[in-house]
Amino acid sequence: MSSTDGLDPEDRKILTLARSARARNAVPEGAAVRDGTGRTYVAGSVALPSLHLSALRTAVAMAVASGAKSLEAAAVVADAEQVPDEDLATVGDLGGPATPVLLAGPDGALRATVTAG
Repeated sequence: MSSTDGLDPEDRKILTLARSARARNAVPEGAAVRDGTGRTYVAGSVALPSLHLSALRTAVAMAVASGAKSLEAAAVVADAEQVPDEDLATVGDLGGPATPVLLAGPDGALRATVTAG
């Protein structure tokens, strides 16, 4: 596991927001994205009988619904060891293939930084 000490303050912020969303809503995943203007969108995973969305997909959808035209970065907090390809594709749809995606465990420790593409 790696620390978040070396992260840009804005990246540390979206990791903190993602972790808070996970804990506050008692969901398996929390996510946050930062759009091209610096606005952040925070979400937890959605599990309804007719709708299942990861936290990252939900956060991207919230950004799009709010008028975001691009993404600077994304963060997800989950038990998973890697970000699913579908989530990376969703981030890439709005942010492009070079958009960084931070993955942290429930304890907030950074596990990986990957790109959307």
